[in-house]
Amino acid sequence: MTSAPTAPGAFTAAHATDRLEALLAGLREVVGRGLPPDLTAHLVGECLAPHLGAPDLLTAEQRRSDPARYRQHLLHAERDGSFSVVALVWLPGQGTSVHDHVSWCTTGVHQGREHERRYRLLPADDGAARLVATADVVNAQGEFCGFAPPGDIHRVWNAGPETAVSLHVYGADISRLGSSVRRVYQLPVDC
Repeated sequence: MTSAPTAPGAFTAAHATDRLEALLAGLREVVGRGLPPDLTAHLVGECLAPHLGAPDLLTAEQRRSDPARYRQHLLHAERDGSFSVVALVWLPGQGTSVHDHVSWCTTGVHQGREHERRYRLLPADDGAARLVATADVVNAQGEFCGFAPPGDIHRVWNAGPETAVSLHVYGADISRLGSSVRRVYQLPVDC
């Protein structure tokens, strides 16, 4: 375990590993550059990638699942609200609804595979909106993806036979907001 100090006012999970502390230092440097959201999301992914799959990144508690739904473990929320880090644990078949986010987001797969379907929101001829599926992506351990609103509508799930764990870095204070989700979409979908 680490004895490295945390920035005043920041939340870091109890029992943060040395590797998590090193990741947080790298994220502070990248996010602190103040670059555009899409570029920040990509650079955060590059910072995250070397840590994905490392056995000393998360504690056993931070990899714990929930049989009812995917589980979110808040690992860190930066004092100034500039970013948060969350570990999501997905049992086979667990997933999200179709949603978008309040900020840029970078996701890296720590264990297993994470399936994602991306959508575009389109108006219909009758004035009602609908979603159109634009891409299906499967990210394996060590892979990352990043995006920023608008254009970040998606759903994520574990279609594999074993537990999946992913790290999500958001450009917002999830400890205050409770979630990175801005909107849940319950619209017709054109495949």
